[in-house]
Amino acid sequence: MSWAKYAIEKLRTGESVQIRPRGHSMKGKVNGGDLVTVEPCEAEDLSVGDVVLVRVKGNDYLHLIKAINQGRLLIGNNCGGINGWVGHNGVYGIATKIESK
Repeated sequence: MSWAKYAIEKLRTGESVQIRPRGHSMKGKVNGGDLVTVEPCEAEDLSVGDVVLVRVKGNDYLHLIKAINQGRLLIGNNCGGINGWVGHNGVYGIATKIESK
């Protein structure tokens, strides 16, 4: 079961959620344990550099949009790692507020 299951279900119904991600892959933007508010979003609102809750190759991440090309988004972390390309339908929400723990 995905750690993001509850958040994704809420986002799909149009609700905002708050999550506390763990890990170091987004260090500097989202540190482990920070409180992150994620809201539903529209494809046209997404930009390079946005932090999004996204599914890439069956895995859920709170990662960055690294590039946008012909309706596809390149997703990666804040340490130089790349997860891969997804369509807009792979994005569940955008981080609108990040509060340090």
